[in-house]
Amino acid sequence: MGSRCTTVFYSDRLTRPRIGWSRPVRPRGRVTIKLETGSRGVSIVCRVTPTLLIVDDEKSTRDGLRTALEDKFDVYAAPDAAGAWQLLEKEPVDVLLTDLRMAGDDGLALIRKAKALPKPPVCILMTAYGSEDLAVEAMKQGADDYISKGRLQIDELELRIQRALRRNRLETENEQLHQRLDQRFGMENFIGETPSIREVFEQIQQIGPSTATVLITGESGTGKELVAKAIHQLSRRARGPLVTVNCAALPATLLEAELFGHEKGAFTGANERRIGRVEQAQGGTLFLDEIGEIDATTQVKLLRLIGERTYERLGSGKTQSADVRFLSATNKDLKTLVRAGTFREDLYFRIAVVPIHLPPLRERVADIPLLISSFLKEFARENDKKITAFSTEAMDLMLRYRWPGNVRELRASIEHAVVLCRGDQIQPRDLPASVREPLIEAASTSPVPQASLAPGRLSLREAEKQLIIHALKECNGNRTEAAQKLGVSRRTLHRKLHEFELHDL
Repeated sequence: MGSRCTTVFYSDRLTRPRIGWSRPVRPRGRVTIKLETGSRGVSIVCRVTPTLLIVDDEKSTRDGLRTALEDKFDVYAAPDAAGAWQLLEKEPVDVLLTDLRMAGDDGLALIRKAKALPKPPVCILMTAYGSEDLAVEAMKQGADDYISKGRLQIDELELRIQRALRRNRLETENEQLHQRLDQRFGMENFIGETPSIREVFEQIQQIGPSTATVLITGESGTGKELVAKAIHQLSRRARGPLVTVNCAALPATLLEAELFGHEKGAFTGANERRIGRVEQAQGGTLFLDEIGEIDATTQVKLLRLIGERTYERLGSGKTQSADVRFLSATNKDLKTLVRAGTFREDLYFRIAVVPIHLPPLRERVADIPLLISSFLKEFARENDKKITAFSTEAMDLMLRYRWPGNVRELRASIEHAVVLCRGDQIQPRDLPASVREPLIEAASTSPVPQASLAPGRLSLREAEKQLIIHALKECNGNRTEAAQKLGVSRRTLHRKLHEFELHDL
């Protein structure tokens, strides 16, 4: 392979650099691009110098600072706030270094305006009239740092600018991380159009920003942990930790220590002090999964923890405060357990201030094609496969199956099918054995329409259409009964009939 020549064009100002075979970009600052030869061959290294705007009404100060800092920064200068604002409106800069007292608007007014920009710069205020009160006021107005001209040292100024830039970059990265978490665990993850699941979505959005204790109920695999994560991400504690405790995974003797922590020597084997999950969740949310499995002794301590927000480590007499929000989940009927005397009634009312119930997948049949579409795209992308549809026979099996494991089982089945798929569409042979060979009882009692789909290649949109047709046929054209069978409202069914041009059915 022949060598490749790289041509770079840039100026001292904020222009659009062009690299021979790269797409044009607009970085903030002076761009330096060079070729470096290493053990893996020749690589292109691109460095962007941060941009710095100096604002001072004294020309000697502006020129002196420019000369001292232009090796490390791409420097601009303005004699007053008006000139600086003209530059800021045209192109964002990384750092604003401004004097306090100038003709027209002062430095604090300029900082306030700069911090309101879509991409605000790091702002450092300089003044010859230094005082602690002024420094505090500068920080209130949005300044990231403050430095006195009388003690101005270039090395110290460079250090402060770099430190402020680093802090600003970390804050930006942290915000981007939380945005990705919001996307991963927020409402974007919820799929469904049936009334029962839409009601759940609306409840989550209402409950999330509150401080209420929430009990999430539903069969295994319906998405209780996903709901807990969404509530946490929508709450005011979203920047704090979400700590999960699976109460069913630990024996009663260990669950208490896991929750509250213990001191050294609290029991046999406690060789060192350990912080419990409650303490780990300080400032955030504690999610107690499968809370119906806890024993009577732990229930008493949980009652105190949730009611009084206090607890004690095992082996310690010191009472500690718990600054946490409590979410709980169970696949059991806690009211039945209360009547049976195995779950405390007072604890039930403490954890179920706001209950959310997740419907099983068999009660939201119309959502199955939507879920299939989403999971198929996800796993095809992850496995780098170009799979776009299910065969008619495979889709027929998917729609007949009762899904006792709910959404979790559906998701796992589609991942299984994608991994085993040999072509561009899922075939019956690619499905798990449980889906290919459903139990006779499950097939005979399934609320899903049982008529076979037309043979051939079937898109997910066509599957939804066929599902509606079969439901109407089974209900002899009664749209109210068909809507109930599909788990949708009559209004939604009418909308779908119009969408699929099925007015005559």
